[in-house]
Amino acid sequence: MNDVVSVALFTIGMASVATLVMLPAGIAMAWVLARHSFPGRVVLETLVSLPLVLPPVATGLILIAIVGRRGPVGALLEWVGIEVMFTRLGVVLAMSVMGLPLLVRAARAGFEQVDQRQEQIAATLGARPVHVFFTVSLPLARRGVIAGALLGFSRALGEFGATIMVAGALPSTRTIAVAIYTYTETGQQQAAAGMLAVAAAIACASLVLSNRLGASQTC
Repeated sequence: MNDVVSVALFTIGMASVATLVMLPAGIAMAWVLARHSFPGRVVLETLVSLPLVLPPVATGLILIAIVGRRGPVGALLEWVGIEVMFTRLGVVLAMSVMGLPLLVRAARAGFEQVDQRQEQIAATLGARPVHVFFTVSLPLARRGVIAGALLGFSRALGEFGATIMVAGALPSTRTIAVAIYTYTETGQQQAAAGMLAVAAAIACASLVLSNRLGASQTC
């Protein structure tokens, strides 16, 4: 039971950190996609959505090619003393990449529902674009952003394929999904069931809240 609690708390903590990591980039990409047409927009939309259609294990292989010791980013990080593979940083990275598409989609819908006339009025009153974004656009789209953050958190919470590829199943990097797999493989059905119950309860709560926020936004 203690092991179940510790793994659950670890996963919640890592998913929370991953959500905070994906928020700035996710909000920025959602706003750009909702407000601007530019060359390469289709490419950006495709790259953002790619983790949704690729097998998570394939996404993990791509991350290994990028942040592994022989990858371009991984070699640079290793040079400055930062290790990604089979560390908690790898867990956060995998969770962030897998949860980002859901965050972008929900936040983009939130920005698209904001009346652009209010942004234009603020601009004509002398507000700079950054000020307009933080005082008008983002507050009005907050329900979509929060709903997206909850969806991203839920996806990060249940992530398995990319996580086990990048971070493995070490005691220091074992998440709920990985623990369920290892418990089942070793015949610890009671522990697996307990872990499943915890994951389902947290995910259901996040999804219910996210759906309520989405429904309120469309009213």
